[in-house]
Amino acid sequence: MFQKGLKDVVAVHTKIASVEGDIGELRYRGTKIGELITEHSYEEIAYFLWTGKFPEQNETFTLQEGRELPEHVKIIIDALPSETPLMDAMRTAISGYSHHHFTNQPIEQQARHLTAALPVIIARHYRNANGLPIVEPDPSLTHTANYLWMLTGTKPADVHVEALETYLKLTMEHGMNASTFAARVTISTESDLTAAVTSALGAMKGPLHGGAPSAVIELLEEIGTQENIIHIIQKKLQNGERIMGFGHRIYKTEDPRSILLRDKCDMLAGQDGWLDLATTAEKEIIALLETYKPGRKLDTNVEYYAAAIMRAIDMPPELFTPTFSVARMVGWTAHAIEQLSDNTIFRPQSVYIGKKS
Repeated sequence: MFQKGLKDVVAVHTKIASVEGDIGELRYRGTKIGELITEHSYEEIAYFLWTGKFPEQNETFTLQEGRELPEHVKIIIDALPSETPLMDAMRTAISGYSHHHFTNQPIEQQARHLTAALPVIIARHYRNANGLPIVEPDPSLTHTANYLWMLTGTKPADVHVEALETYLKLTMEHGMNASTFAARVTISTESDLTAAVTSALGAMKGPLHGGAPSAVIELLEEIGTQENIIHIIQKKLQNGERIMGFGHRIYKTEDPRSILLRDKCDMLAGQDGWLDLATTAEKEIIALLETYKPGRKLDTNVEYYAAAIMRAIDMPPELFTPTFSVARMVGWTAHAIEQLSDNTIFRPQSVYIGKKS
């Protein structure tokens, strides 16, 4: 059977996550994502995806180990030209974690280490590239809060930490996407976890996969105030323009991640103007889409609220895909662990269609 791009071809049996596009449902290890994000931290959900269980009640699980980068990795990052794109810098720095660095470490421990290290790598190169002094990790902060702290050098507002953490928890895993498949293919050769993650980062860099929600931010900035919503959206629809942040390739109903992000923004109402604008604008846009495009069922997707959160915390566009990668690192490493537990090397066939002599 030939299927271009392997679309809908089943290549893996997994216990990590299920994406049910027809009914708009996302589960991590059989548990609905909505139940997980309300009851567990980023760190706890990461542990769950790696191991299939949560930390014991008397166990405090953190991602401290790995925040202190090896000296040679710091040297690699600091030697990169300031114009090096962040995704390239991340891939290069992660490559510095050679197999020798993880000698005799269980793969689960390697996964924790790399997950903790990635935000530090991003922040270090970002601040170097912008001529800013390096901000060292703060051991008193959570994974999400520490990421914002290292990027900005200021204590992040609780509302921004809460909003960003919700986004990270919702996007750490999403089935057999391109970067996850790349990680599984690489680890299936019995290569190491560093190589698998580097492959995943290479796939995430591509605009067809890890593309940033910049267009949604541009839409929100164009709207600016709640009074402008109807006028601007009507004009765009009348001109036949696409309203960014609505519709999804997989979900045939509303993206469950967007629902949960909206709920979080509603809970934070009044604490940030951009989040308030996004929730109000969404209601008006949905109503107008039903009028101008009846029967199309263009529901809100996760990029819409991701954009609202990124704008609220003043995150520059060059940090969008790296931040997505901070979340997805958990999914990549979980899939690599699972692949090795019952491994068969990926070896699909090809059909020659060129000339014959």
